Amino acid sequence: MVPQSCRRRKFVRTTKSAAIRQKPAVPRPKLLPVTEETRHRSTLLESELLSWPGVVAKRMFGFRALYRGKRIFAALPHSRGFGPDASILLKFDPVPLALSRRAESDPRLKGNTPGKGWFSFVLNSDTDLHDALEWLNHSYESAKRGSKK
Repeated sequence: MVPQSCRRRKFVRTTKSAAIRQKPAVPRPKLLPVTEETRHRSTLLESELLSWPGVVAKRMFGFRALYRGKRIFAALPHSRGFGPDASILLKFDPVPLALSRRAESDPRLKGNTPGKGWFSFVLNSDTDLHDALEWLNHSYESAKRGSKK
């Protein structure tokens, strides 16, 4: 018998036709409703990002997922968000060393939210939009040279 930790299946068969989904080892973060202010900031960022070449926005779990071609590079809160803060999600795969050092010094940037390669950038006020666009640009450029996932 294969140990539970080595199994790759997400379903456990109890009968021939019924499948019960196993609970994930790490609980998923709760997606909380966002404020109108957060939604407005996300709309401003989205309108700017959609003017960039090759960017497409799609709905995803209360977020607006932003893609450069087939690669996701960011997610903006639309109706739901992670936690009470108004944060945008940035994808870096891989994280360049220079950006990693800069990310450590920026208190608004938190790593591994919701998973590996993801960072959250907290928007405290409208003055943070300029810095958010700068981080979104780095994520956009990372999606150009990153691998497909």
